Amino acid sequence: MARSVAHSSEGLVYLTDSTLAYAGRHVHERAHVIHTHSFMEIAFVVAGQGTHHCLAGHQELQVGHVILLRPGVWHGYDNCQNLILYNCCFGTDLLQRELAWTREDPLLSYLLWTGPLSMQRRGMLTATLEPETLHECEIHLDALERLRLKPRELHRGDIIGRLSLLLGQVARAVAADRQGLSQPAGLLHPTVMQAMQLLEARLAHRWSLFELAEELHLAPGYLVRLFKAATGLPPMAYLSRCRVESAAALLLDTTDPVSQIGQAVGWPDQNYFARRFKAHFGLSATAYRKRFTSNRAQLGAWPNTDAS
Repeated sequence: MARSVAHSSEGLVYLTDSTLAYAGRHVHERAHVIHTHSFMEIAFVVAGQGTHHCLAGHQELQVGHVILLRPGVWHGYDNCQNLILYNCCFGTDLLQRELAWTREDPLLSYLLWTGPLSMQRRGMLTATLEPETLHECEIHLDALERLRLKPRELHRGDIIGRLSLLLGQVARAVAADRQGLSQPAGLLHPTVMQAMQLLEARLAHRWSLFELAEELHLAPGYLVRLFKAATGLPPMAYLSRCRVESAAALLLDTTDPVSQIGQAVGWPDQNYFARRFKAHFGLSATAYRKRFTSNRAQLGAWPNTDAS
């Protein structure tokens, strides 16, 4: 008998350890509580309407809208009128492992890695899909939903393949919205990819621009120009985005003191950590933990639904 790999509680999705990627439809009437999550989420509006709320403001949703959210972003829905979302979720471990190659693709690197963290997007991208594109996305989402009940060890390639096809559709739509055309923005410079990987792998290290440039055998000014051209941010600003995402996950998934979390992500000065976190999420680290620890979608163990 197939073992269920996903569970929905009060509209929030929980994934078990055996799930590589989740896809499922969710119907919202009236309002859906503001929440956050520690995994990647892409929400496709397939029917109805409503209002999406997040730190960046609010957006009136119609069929064809798609929203990509990186881990730690908080959001919710209001004024829902039979709003049906087809959600796709996958963990950052999948992004950094099976999907690591997306850094080398012009459109996918922007969609998953650089776009949501650049400018003032605070971990989120939005786009509008043409009807035929939305239809293609639903085909891939339906396939992913069916694959949830299949043994992962026999269908890993199918899951990654379907997810890649889905991401390709969304990436082209984001590029079209961003540029008014579907031409790719260009490949990430290999040195920029190496710099991103160094920063992400050693968040707690007290990086300076000069040390990073020395590791890459480049002049600091040249590294900044390369990095900004690829990501829209200088290297240290990109590092800050990575640190706040990691801090958000630790706030949700551990009981470590806030000061210890700041140190773990490379900000041992508690006041500086507090300023950087609030600048990104609009809430202090303490308020973020209090508000979302018990109100989040999780990637991990199934919640205990037997408790009263």
